[in-house]
Amino acid sequence: MEYFTIKDIENLSGIKAHTLRIWEQRYSLFVPKRKDSQHRIYDNDDLKQLLRISFLYHNGWKISKIAGLSSAQIVEEVRKSEINSKTYKTFIIQLIEAAVDFDEISFVEILNQLTAKVGFEKCITDICYPYLNRIGMLWVTNNIIPAQEHFSSYIIQNRIIAETDKLSINNEAPTLLLFSPKGEFHELPLLFIFYLLRKNGWSVVYLGSNITKEVIKQFTENGEMKYLFLHLITNFTGWDADVYFEDLCKSFPNKQIIASGAAVHQVQRNFVNLKLLKSDKEIYEFIERSKAIIKK
Repeated sequence: MEYFTIKDIENLSGIKAHTLRIWEQRYSLFVPKRKDSQHRIYDNDDLKQLLRISFLYHNGWKISKIAGLSSAQIVEEVRKSEINSKTYKTFIIQLIEAAVDFDEISFVEILNQLTAKVGFEKCITDICYPYLNRIGMLWVTNNIIPAQEHFSSYIIQNRIIAETDKLSINNEAPTLLLFSPKGEFHELPLLFIFYLLRKNGWSVVYLGSNITKEVIKQFTENGEMKYLFLHLITNFTGWDADVYFEDLCKSFPNKQIIASGAAVHQVQRNFVNLKLLKSDKEIYEFIERSKAIIKK
């Protein structure tokens, strides 16, 4: 069983530690365990109860009203909550609860409800990404095991792959090579970019993550591949960002290279055949504008 600090609970529930302490004293909603140092610690059951309380609170319930409910009534009220434009982001909290228990059925059911209500793309960008960011905070304190993040990522990645497989392939469009460089293992955002590109008519060769320059050369030897698209979250290449992109641009001078991800903010120099997309908005705008390229 994992144990969580009050800071962990704050990160996951979105409720400040100071507020949690007040609720504990005023309403006796929960009684945390104590370390020998008297610091509060919370187990899985405490976390799930606090997540449910947080869910109702963020959906407009007053804490005094929540305090009057039994644990079973709190569960029932969460279950009855409807998804709408004002509340669907709070379903991140339910995803966290399902992940803590490795409850795949509940996790998938929540994703299905959200997708049906807000659409697949918004479910990924507005709910799944924030969810993964929030659960990733616990890696810093070592209070959530990697299996719980892998459990969630695997389900979300499979959902993206399934949606991508529904899209038709445009063999007449320009071909784009999509990858993440050697040392970059975050594949989920790359898969979503693959979905967006195919949806907008690109012919995409998807290589995945941790791809070396030698592999890229094998796929570009025939000269038909005009575009290289890479996504880099963390610069694990062992190179300075400018040095890496200089080498890439010189190695493929006849290719248009498009790069996105947090790590592109480290690039200080300009290269003729390199276009940097520094935000999700810029990625969407590039893909939208690229329809003109596809029609040529």
